[in-house]
Amino acid sequence: MARMQIIERPSPNHDARSAPIDMLVLHYTGMRKGAEALARLCDPVAQVSAHYTIDEDGTIYRHVEEARRAWHAGVSYWAGETAINARSIGIELVNPGHEFGYRPFAEPQIVSLIALGKGILARHAIAPQRVLGHSDVAPARKTDPGELFPWARLAADGIGLWPSAFGEALDVTTFAAALAKFGYGVPPAVDTPLEAVITAFQRHFRPSTIDGVADDECAAILAALIKAC
Repeated sequence: MARMQIIERPSPNHDARSAPIDMLVLHYTGMRKGAEALARLCDPVAQVSAHYTIDEDGTIYRHVEEARRAWHAGVSYWAGETAINARSIGIELVNPGHEFGYRPFAEPQIVSLIALGKGILARHAIAPQRVLGHSDVAPARKTDPGELFPWARLAADGIGLWPSAFGEALDVTTFAAALAKFGYGVPPAVDTPLEAVITAFQRHFRPSTIDGVADDECAAILAALIKAC
């Protein structure tokens, strides 16, 4: 494989970490053009950033060194932790998102993401269940990278978790507790409607139907995920 090319596009929006890196959080830019997103991520007034952005042609831009904390997750929660920026690497994928014409992620973009992701996982101890979308850690606010993101493909390349087979279905009445066991923030631990959390779970792990309702299929998928952890 050819050596991965990364273009330096520094952002001033970062500070010191306060926790070891053990998460990878994926986003879409949600802006009309990639150039607009790059400008915003590097604008000191915006006070947002990510470690990397990957354009649709596969170009990788580095904004913040991995040793520093980038400002990408905002108010968020996973597995009892709220300081998600402090312990994560954030990658933005250029895509207009749900507001401006959401579309499938480009093949060169995903190829670059897999190469970059493998390098990140080689450098940091990030468990598969801690490779997440922005909507997983902030379900009340975010929908990215969304239901068109190829999570199963990434998992096949060793990045993230995807159930290879359904588990024995959980009782859907205990679904909220199982979501919390996997890592999602559910009431009363967080002030987020349970329906929003289930919707985020479906966007990631059952994108064929996104209705915020925990059914038997969702329960079987979640059981398989918990078993795989």
